[in-house]
This record gives sequence, C-alpha cells and structure tokens, in this order.
Amino acid sequence: MPPSFPVSPSPFPSVFSASLPSCDSVVAALRAAGCVFAEDEAALVLAAARTPTELTALVDRRVAGLPLELVLGWAEFRGLRIAVAPGVFVPRRRTEFLVSEALAHAPHADVVVDLCCGSGAVGAALAAALDRPEVHAVDVDPAAVRCARGNLADVGGRVYAGDLFGALPDALRGRVDILAANVPYVPTGEVALLPAEARDHEPLVALDGGTDGLDVLRRVAAEAPRWLAPGGCLLVETSERQAPAAADAFARAGLTTRLAVSEEWYAHVVIGVRH
Repeated sequence: MPPSFPVSPSPFPSVFSASLPSCDSVVAALRAAGCVFAEDEAALVLAAARTPTELTALVDRRVAGLPLELVLGWAEFRGLRIAVAPGVFVPRRRTEFLVSEALAHAPHADVVVDLCCGSGAVGAALAAALDRPEVHAVDVDPAAVRCARGNLADVGGRVYAGDLFGALPDALRGRVDILAANVPYVPTGEVALLPAEARDHEPLVALDGGTDGLDVLRRVAAEAPRWLAPGGCLLVETSERQAPAAADAFARAGLTTRLAVSEEWYAHVVIGVRH
C-alpha cells in the first residue's frame, strides 16, 4: 500500500474523471509538472493506484515535488523492491555498482556490514546475491533504522541504531568480509545546490559529509581494519573529484586500495582490502 501523506486539492482537476484515467492523462499531468520521465512514472503510479481517488492523491504528491519513490513507497534496487519512507535516504541506482564490486571481490562472503545503511538496500541486495550471509546494518537516524529493519527482516538482518562502528557488537571485530559504507559525501557548502527532491525530502545527516565531504569517510577508513577479516574489503561510494583524497584515506589506514569506476552509472567506488 502506498504511504499515507496529507492530500491537497489536485492542481490538475480536469485530468481525472469518475473512472480510472488513462495513462495519457496522467503522463500529461506529470509532464506539465516537469517530470522528465513522465511516461515511466505514469505507468508506475497507475499500477500502484487502486481507485481514482488514490490515483489523484499519488499524482498530487508527485506534482508537489515528492520523490517518486516516496510516492510509491518503494524503490527498485538490483531487482528488489526496497521499502522507503519519509525522512529516509532513497537508494540510488548507481549504488548498484558498489554492490557489484563487493560481490566480485567477495563472492562467498559470510559476514556483511552495511554502514550508514539508510533503507538497508545495500545489505538486502548483498543478502539476496550471497548464500545466506550474516547481515548487520547501522544507521544513526531512527527513521532509517525502522525502515532497514523491515527491509532486512526476511534475511535475518540485524539493524542497530548508533554512530558507525560504535553500534556494532564487538564480536564482529576481525570477521567482516564485506563492509559497505554508503557514507554522506556532499560538501556542506554544496548541499543547497542538490536537486530539491534530495535537499527537501532526505535527511541532512545522509547527505552532508562536512567541509570537503569526506569527514565520515575518513572515520570509517581509519577504523575499518579492526573490523575486517583478512582479505575483507571496505567499499565506499564517492565523487570523481573526491576519489583521490578518499583513496589516500584508505591507504593511510593500511588498506590495499583501488578505485573502481562505472562510466554507465557515473559511479566511483573506493575499495580497500585488509591483508
């Protein structure tokens, strides 16, 4: 069921009738509101709505600028339908590249940790691809923790509320095969330049990475070797501009470091391995 949001009068009253409107009319409403992929979005919204009233409410929310994933109540990530909720960071499709790199390095991982987990999308995707791994996830935001617990329940994932490694059980030290940390990496001065969908609807703690965007990344890199198993890997997404400094932080922590780049997704992932 789509999430519940306050319903305001529709800015496109002429689009809707007593019966479920056509795809063309929904496309027209979304396109008029500036939705670039109006046809794709219309198909998803129509599939989610069960009544004309519900469809009107869904379109109104999207037209008002609510991210499509929050309108629907879910985001697609590596073929999974990940539940999302207001105030929770929406997983980006480019982060699928981080998951692919993790699986390429550790295809038989037994212990996975998803730091700064948000909705738990990365942990869920790794769990789906691996053979019943032990999955742990952490976020400092209570809304994210609640959302991740729902998304990881079916795979037995354990989700902790707290600040990075401080929330994890000590028993995990030296046992982690994949440590995925989708840390915030937007420089503080650039948060205001983000698209409104992120700036207005996602938690600042999931976006703001400090003066140069690497504050949290440096903390994660410095402590990661104490948690990784021999041969275990730390993976962090960053920007092209920040990648050299991020790789340097990994190297300073004693990790064997490389940068993986996807031109298709414009994704940059720094990978560090403990030896």
